[in-house]
Amino acid sequence: MSEEFKVEIVNPEKSFLSKEDVTEVVVPAFEGEMGILKDHISIISFLKPGIVKLFTKSEEENFYVEDGILEFKNNNLSILTSSIFNIKDMDKNKIEEIIKQAENDSSNSEITDQKKYLIDQKIDVLKSLN
Repeated sequence: MSEEFKVEIVNPEKSFLSKEDVTEVVVPAFEGEMGILKDHISIISFLKPGIVKLFTKSEEENFYVEDGILEFKNNNLSILTSSIFNIKDMDKNKIEEIIKQAENDSSNSEITDQKKYLIDQKIDVLKSLN
């Protein structure tokens, strides 16, 4: 019996990724890091800044997301996000640039606690990539 399910990641520009041979996905949900396997219960959740890990029988792919929504239903995982990058395509200068901008945003005294939490999460994740 197959342990594979379908994953589709969509961003505003296009369908970013579509795979039908995924065996596990780990996502940075607001509830914490969540692993999804075939036949997982149906779920809808929000994503926080972090790493989405896709596993197939032959490889692992890692993607950085800043936000999004995921839905898992009938062995189909859909991730809708405004910002996603394949980690192997991100260079150090781009990461440093994003960190600097996030640190500037975080120092704004008028942002809400929730926004500050998300920006700090983003900075931590990006620093771990460097």
